Amino acid sequence: MRPSGRAPDQMREIEMIPGFSAHAEGSCLVKFGRTHVLVTASVEERLPPFLRGKGQGWVTAEYGMLPRATHTRGSREAAKGKQSGRTQEIQRLIGRSLRAVTDLVALGERQITLDCDVIQADGGTRTAAISGAWVALRLALDGIHKATPFAADPLALQVAAISCGVHQDQAVLDLDYDEDSTAGTDANFVLTGTGGIVEVQGTAEGAPFDEEMLLRLLRLARIGCGEIFAAQRVATGR
Repeated sequence: MRPSGRAPDQMREIEMIPGFSAHAEGSCLVKFGRTHVLVTASVEERLPPFLRGKGQGWVTAEYGMLPRATHTRGSREAAKGKQSGRTQEIQRLIGRSLRAVTDLVALGERQITLDCDVIQADGGTRTAAISGAWVALRLALDGIHKATPFAADPLALQVAAISCGVHQDQAVLDLDYDEDSTAGTDANFVLTGTGGIVEVQGTAEGAPFDEEMLLRLLRLARIGCGEIFAAQRVATGR
């Protein structure tokens, strides 16, 4: 039995609230159970120096956790003067995941920054951030299109992410903190709406896992991402 009482292939309750921020061009408050992440998309008509004059845009991400997002207070990274390695790794993952489904040429010479701020953490913050970032990006692009129509949709595919793992020798979907902290294997899957694999992060915390277990986790990830894709479509009206 899982600590939460869920079935092995059962997700936590998903909620996506679009337009949560009044000022951002696109935003989404995403909830995976007790993990809550606010994602905002900001559009700028300028580019990083390495992309100027190349006829394409850029999508990037920043990630952070509020001090009391977890059980005990964490120091603000801004107060320390530097980001942790974990923060840098996660925000790079978010950026890669969204760029994988974005046509940067169709986007035009503009940059969209996805700010992912963890309000409350109970496992799976990076996967919730990626899933919510797609909604925020979609809404921002829809706003641009109303003012200046795109020749082609820069975001033709969906992308979502979910965690899977081995808890008490059983493959389970969407780990919360209680499971994640004691899992024998922990993996994150980033998948597209057409079934493509963007990225897989898998680690044996204890005994190594075999190919069959990896495939079992992938099958669970496809179930979970299917539910997320449906929630994204509802949130964006698509």
